[in-house]
Amino acid sequence: MLKTKDLAVYKLIKAEEKRQKEVLEMIPSENYTSKEVLEALGTVLNNKYSEGYPKKRYYQGNAVADEVEILAQERAKKLFGVPYVNVQPLSGSVMNLAVYVALLEPLKGKIMGLSLAFGGHLTHGQPQSASGKFFKSVLYTLGKDGKLDFDAIEKQAIQEKPDIIVCGFTAYPRIVDFKRFSEIADKVGAYLLADVSHIAGLIAGGVHPSPIPYAHIVTTTTHKTLRGPRGALIMVTDKGLKKDPDLGKKIDTAIIPGLQGGPHDNQTAAIAVCLKEASTSAFKIYSKQIVKNSQVLAKELLKYNFNLVSGGSDNHLILIDLKNKGVNGAVAALALEVAGIVVNKNSVPNDPMPPFYPSGIRLGTPAITTRGIKEQEMIKIAKWMQEAIAQVQNYQLPSDKIERKNYWINAKKEIVKNKKLLEIAKRVKELTSKFPLP
Repeated sequence: MLKTKDLAVYKLIKAEEKRQKEVLEMIPSENYTSKEVLEALGTVLNNKYSEGYPKKRYYQGNAVADEVEILAQERAKKLFGVPYVNVQPLSGSVMNLAVYVALLEPLKGKIMGLSLAFGGHLTHGQPQSASGKFFKSVLYTLGKDGKLDFDAIEKQAIQEKPDIIVCGFTAYPRIVDFKRFSEIADKVGAYLLADVSHIAGLIAGGVHPSPIPYAHIVTTTTHKTLRGPRGALIMVTDKGLKKDPDLGKKIDTAIIPGLQGGPHDNQTAAIAVCLKEASTSAFKIYSKQIVKNSQVLAKELLKYNFNLVSGGSDNHLILIDLKNKGVNGAVAALALEVAGIVVNKNSVPNDPMPPFYPSGIRLGTPAITTRGIKEQEMIKIAKWMQEAIAQVQNYQLPSDKIERKNYWINAKKEIVKNKKLLEIAKRVKELTSKFPLP
């Protein structure tokens, strides 16, 4: 028993369990796995090295590991309707890098993805990441309305002639038109990579259009809305194999020996479990409720004069520009956490603020929906958010960097003691006590 062998670690785990129980976890990339997923993670599969692929391992003793991986592959193929899938990537960063390594020549191949400042991801060609350092990249942005401007994207693609166009987003609250992206990619002869890490569960649940008929490659992490363990999938579509029959083989080689050694077999088993869960009618109901909750919450926040980027939400995610509230995202996120509502600070399109003190916050409904929270509670949550933000509207960010550091230290000391915020936290705790974790 961990409690008797390592009390320090046991106490920390229990402290985190308590925290998760008592707050509204509303970071849109987070969720609660089932007990069955956690059970698969904590098994003897963790002990095995399985370098290679099923029936083609470098080590002996992989008969069971082979069956685990094949099961995960087959479940992913069936759920998403693809002919090929690699279930070995250890994370979302590795999965996307594997695609680039498979298809692009270092320092010459070109990636075109959404700018991080407009809701893209580091691995979509940002200069700070390996995707931008080892390959050429060009970044597109959103229109003034906070939505994808396909005419501008097409014009840029024709001019830049990228090898890969990435349609994938970490802070985009609207439905993605994969067909339009496909038309642009085909026009310039590029591969279309759809990174659906945030919306994979919504796609599986039938509440967001699928990129499978349009993209050549589809990547996704397995947590977030898919509600599985930390891991990732790389899928090649029929369209992808038509463009390059060896595309799957190239990706397999990019994973091993290109980027990884042995996969984590316990993680693979847990992915298989979550894929089975995502194929049920109950998961479809869950996915629909995620979107219902998000749209009701967005509607309520608008009543309190919150400025929602793009004006609302079609999926699990809401991005709020707080400039009209007179507070930056870092202060707002801290205040909300003290109030028991966990979101993350986030840049907004054309953000004039520095990344550590951005103008916005990002929030979502996957985790709270897993707990059984529904529309009626969204009304309460919006009200609590308004009350919490009202407590910190007087915190203005100094322009001087040294003063800014002192400002942040002093702001944190005051915010964590704010009586109104602590009062809201009590109400949040009362609410969460009625909706237990899985």
